[in-house]
Amino acid sequence: MQNLAVIGAQWGDEGKGKIVDLLCESFDVVARYQGGHNAGHTVKFGEKHFSLRLIPSGILHPDKLCILGNGMVIDPEALLDEIEKLRGLGVVIESNLKISDSAQVILPYHKALDLAREEAAGAAKIGTTGRGIGPAYETKVSRYGIRVADLLDPYVLRDRIDFACAEKNPVLKGVYGKDGFDPQKLYDDYTRYGEVLADRITNGTILINEQIRAGKKVMFEGAQGAMLDIDHGTYPFVTSSNTVVGGVCTGLGVAPKHIHKVIGVAKAYTTRVGGGAFPTELNDASGEHLRARGNEFGTVTGRPRRTGWLDLPVLRTSAMLNGLDAIALTKLDVLDEFDEIPVCIGYNVRSELWKTFPAFAVAHHDYKPEYRTFKGWKEPTVGMTSYDDLPQAAKDYVRFIEDEVACQATIISTGPRREETIVR
Repeated sequence: MQNLAVIGAQWGDEGKGKIVDLLCESFDVVARYQGGHNAGHTVKFGEKHFSLRLIPSGILHPDKLCILGNGMVIDPEALLDEIEKLRGLGVVIESNLKISDSAQVILPYHKALDLAREEAAGAAKIGTTGRGIGPAYETKVSRYGIRVADLLDPYVLRDRIDFACAEKNPVLKGVYGKDGFDPQKLYDDYTRYGEVLADRITNGTILINEQIRAGKKVMFEGAQGAMLDIDHGTYPFVTSSNTVVGGVCTGLGVAPKHIHKVIGVAKAYTTRVGGGAFPTELNDASGEHLRARGNEFGTVTGRPRRTGWLDLPVLRTSAMLNGLDAIALTKLDVLDEFDEIPVCIGYNVRSELWKTFPAFAVAHHDYKPEYRTFKGWKEPTVGMTSYDDLPQAAKDYVRFIEDEVACQATIISTGPRREETIVR
């Protein structure tokens, strides 16, 4: 194996940060291909705890090159804040962090529009993080977004900020009753960001392909999860980019033949944040136990995650979309105290069993989850590092998931720390 893509196999928050960090030693480059600072990765080892938003988890290994790809939307203020916080924790961030000059820039009017729309939507709100991700992708697709390279070109930057403010300010004021933005202040602020980040800005596509041609091993790091993909997820309650493996090609400029293996990260149960369908959601004591035991609160937002039983149709759909070669199963230990553990094996849609996610039926509430219940193991698995040491009931649970998804769980996480892991 040479190059590996690490993909979220559910609705995000599966523990990709830990898995990327765990595998980093075998790679030279870690590159992120989509999303912004609405997604977070948490990495723990020993007594150290790192929360990452934009920067790949590989940054915790000073000899790895980390790249923010062209498919991302980047808030320079948030990026610089993250750099300083990580440096304060002893992380080395020098020439090991590069930014694609084609990545899009998030500006304050993107965030203002994001928040204003959610406020106006009321009960119909999507549940965004309010960080401007969606509006930034909109301006990208509308072909008048500001790219990272523009931060280094004062004439282009000024023209595009002037144009954006002329369009966005009337919308903010007239439609939403919010204040607009001073283009001169934005120009001054973002010119300064460009000056600070100048040494990191490069042609990301050329850089990563040079690394591949030189025989370097590359890990492609995704954010969020497959079911939040703009095209293949639970639309409209999705993110604004392609979270599936195809996003690697567009978000980094890498040909498909350079993706040699894909590993999907999945929790032993299911969570999601924000609005949208969640067929196995638990609004009871079991759901609260999963939330408390699994510390299910957003890395970036701190908001509580919705919790539910494992959804195999979601995993099968993700395996299909991403061509998964293996699964990293996380948070198995969170299930240690349950007497019984139901698993959704499919959906009854008009008397027909669907084994993949029936998005159309779920959107119209025309479905019923079908469950198979497993006996809980009622033994602590926290910190186990050997598969042989797992209780037999836990092995049965893992084996059933492997059989149903047709992927081996080559990594099983038994705690939040790097060392609390079974590698098979």
